[in-house]
Amino acid sequence: MKLSGSERLRRFYNQFSKTDQVLVVINADPDAIGSAMAVKRLLWRKAAGVTLSHFNAIKRPDNIAMTRLLRVSLIHTDEIDPKKFDKFVVVDSQPGHSEAFKPFKFDVVIDHHPVSEPVKAPFVDIRPEYGATASMMTEYLRAAKIKPSAKLATGLFIGIKTDTSDFERQALIEDVKAFQFLFRHANIHLARKIELADLRLDFLKYFRYALQNLCMRKGRAFVHLGSVTNPDICVLIADFFMRVNPVKWSIISGVYEEKLVVIFRNDGIRKNAGKKAKQTFEQIGSAGGHKSMARAEITLENLPSSLDTADTRRTAQWVIDQIEKSPKRGQSAEKKESEDESEEDESEEDES
Repeated sequence: MKLSGSERLRRFYNQFSKTDQVLVVINADPDAIGSAMAVKRLLWRKAAGVTLSHFNAIKRPDNIAMTRLLRVSLIHTDEIDPKKFDKFVVVDSQPGHSEAFKPFKFDVVIDHHPVSEPVKAPFVDIRPEYGATASMMTEYLRAAKIKPSAKLATGLFIGIKTDTSDFERQALIEDVKAFQFLFRHANIHLARKIELADLRLDFLKYFRYALQNLCMRKGRAFVHLGSVTNPDICVLIADFFMRVNPVKWSIISGVYEEKLVVIFRNDGIRKNAGKKAKQTFEQIGSAGGHKSMARAEITLENLPSSLDTADTRRTAQWVIDQIEKSPKRGQSAEKKESEDESEEDESEEDES
């Protein structure tokens, strides 16, 4: 049964009392930050206090600029004592997405990612068809008849732009309506300043390495970067190669904190990136995403013992081999290869 915006808001508010200390836990990125800001605004005068907390390291320049310019107060979960809080909320993620969520028993889960495992909480609102959780949170604000401040509107505005890649990725008319509403209240100049702060000087060496070691296979761009100081570097480079003609898929990997991180991007015309990531890596790690963007993470101990991830060329070849040989469930590799070739032919005809 599809709920109305007012009914969702009522059920959301029913989880809280005016004496509650609420902790909102996020994996900080623009969509999560904007959505967390919206939760805090919704609970103003509805709870005794709301604290925003992140478990990941905030190192991307645009995320740093966003928290600084929008004056978002975030506390790392390492500094949080769960016993001091009565209610727990997660937005733009799900409890099963990270080990970092385990110390918390969530009362509210609001997200736009596909469900990877059953989510148990008193209030769950997961809508994977949406392009951004920020769009969902904008609907909550509108149902509550709250006019967002310029900073809140800007945060949500950036969240939608980022997660839909300016509506080049999966989105609904609801995302567009939320974006149009926020446009009237956001500080566009501030948003632009935050968006432009997406590179650091020390990131450029990875771009140089990627350009020098790019492997192209049937419209797919592969690069293994080796050890990276931040997994977001893989994201930036994957997005960069999608701007290059004739790249149809961009698959960039790197090693971060004893994990092999693989980022998938495609043009949205061909196969589903999220399904491809799961077919390839879910047996040995976590994997999933949307049609045009996905991510997989495999702990190094789950990789073949003969694979030395410091050998970037060999690791790149291993990633390529895993992706190219992964058939759909119940499908032979021969049939998969035939369908892949047919799909590419049809796509080329569509483009001509």
